[in-house]
Amino acid sequence: MKNIVHIFRIITGIFCICISGWLPSYGQTTPAKEPSTPRIVNIVNFIRLLEPRDAAITEDVLYQTVVKQVEIMKKYKLGGTFLLQYDALIDPRYQKLLKALPRNSFEIGAWWEIPQPQVERAGMKWRGRYPWDWRANIGFSTGYTPKEREKLIDVYMTDFKKIFGYYPKSVASWFIDSYSLEYMYQKYHIVASANCKDQYGTDGYTLWGGYWNQAYYPSKINSYMPAQNAVNQIPVPIFRMLGSDPIRQYDNGLGTTRQGVVTLEPVYKFGGGDADWVNWFFKSFTDDKALGFNYTQAGQENSFTWDAMAKGFEIQMPLIARLRDERKIRVETMETSGRWFKKQYQVTPATSFTVSHDLGESDLKTVWFNSLFYRVNLLWEKGNLRIRDLHLFDENFPSVYTKQVATSNECTFFTLPVIDGYIWSKPDQIAGLRLKALINGNEVLLEGKDPVYTHPTPGSLRISWPLTTIKGALEINLNEKQLSMKLVSAQTNNWYFDMTTASGIKLPFESIRDKQINCRFEETRYAFKAIKGTFSEPGNGTIFRLKPKGNSIVLDLSSIK
Repeated sequence: MKNIVHIFRIITGIFCICISGWLPSYGQTTPAKEPSTPRIVNIVNFIRLLEPRDAAITEDVLYQTVVKQVEIMKKYKLGGTFLLQYDALIDPRYQKLLKALPRNSFEIGAWWEIPQPQVERAGMKWRGRYPWDWRANIGFSTGYTPKEREKLIDVYMTDFKKIFGYYPKSVASWFIDSYSLEYMYQKYHIVASANCKDQYGTDGYTLWGGYWNQAYYPSKINSYMPAQNAVNQIPVPIFRMLGSDPIRQYDNGLGTTRQGVVTLEPVYKFGGGDADWVNWFFKSFTDDKALGFNYTQAGQENSFTWDAMAKGFEIQMPLIARLRDERKIRVETMETSGRWFKKQYQVTPATSFTVSHDLGESDLKTVWFNSLFYRVNLLWEKGNLRIRDLHLFDENFPSVYTKQVATSNECTFFTLPVIDGYIWSKPDQIAGLRLKALINGNEVLLEGKDPVYTHPTPGSLRISWPLTTIKGALEINLNEKQLSMKLVSAQTNNWYFDMTTASGIKLPFESIRDKQINCRFEETRYAFKAIKGTFSEPGNGTIFRLKPKGNSIVLDLSSIK
């Protein structure tokens, strides 16, 4: 009987694999039993026809870069996604190259930057300095009226179908406005999108305070803002691109107007082009605790050229292939990931990205937690805890780009700040919420050992931080709606969190009351509320103090009005 059951299970498993389309070639395989927290890697390479910023980067150099990317992915039997800007889409060389890729492991989709041929094909006048101009009011959909966006989308989709015989299922860009995403979903049934990692000012594009990694369903009136209700969301998951360093990217460029880049992108000498960094990143990605699922995007745009990215590709591709073979990660197309996400989640899920061991001798540790209501980041450094970031999400917070035209060559997307350890800091004054206690009449920063991460219930993360300043531990619980903290110690119950920022910073706080802080950001009012615990203004450079009640603090992050 056991043998019959075993044979039945094998046949059933084979049948399931076949009907799902996850064939064993290249990177589309998945374990017979799905891990409770799958680690998903999309290898996404996006393609531009030309690079006007450097005369040495010819169209042939860009084409040969993609040829090399295809070769190395085939060498390691890795599937992935190639996204075509319109000017590359209509080029016969790219058509021939990409049509030859096996459909069961490679996906061809759209890279949503707008070049001259697409604009003119849609019956409009080109305003750019070059045939492709990366400015937000020219090279992106934000630079066009809603009706013009529809024309640009129709042109792309029509020509894509003529060339490949179907409409693309994945459309990505550094940013896409919600009007365009909704139109693509309703008319052409796209199933996945992606936008840039969080960054401040890089290349003139700011995306700050959003769902930090993995993927989310955007609000119908703000493509950067997660929606809180299915009726108000665009049902297309947006994956966060580039494999952001969970510790260093956030603070990079502190005190300047432009962040640097520390990501998985293979062109960066510290980041995706460094073997030590890459191995550290993937070890944390696969081995550290993750809630829901973990996600990263590998790959590179061809504008950087093969010479610049070859070393990083040669480091990353065999490692990704090995982790796939060891069943530690799933390597799949964006379309596959998008369909999985939609099947798995009706609304944006709670997820986390944790780091228990930093690179080299560094003692830094961090946790990023996201839900449809908020994101929060905790950082441990030299034994101290700092809540480095907390942003709230509101589906009714509009983006000006949904219906209006960008008039600047730069673009900004924000959510609602409560704690901002980057914008509110200076190199010698680092903002954040820090844990303190009164011990023998003296105020001290509490110190501790390594935090321990667990998932006691679905959708929740528990952090137990053993203390060394006093005997005991700080217990932190995060779930979809709340953040709660309790100090378990017989030595003191006089503890609190103090919020400090750099001097001269414009803050969103209008009034600080006993149970809530009233805030205003870009004409939107919202509140930071304590179910348990109280707020006060102690002065002496402290913006606010958060004290426990009954030795615990409970924050309501889902009710902000």
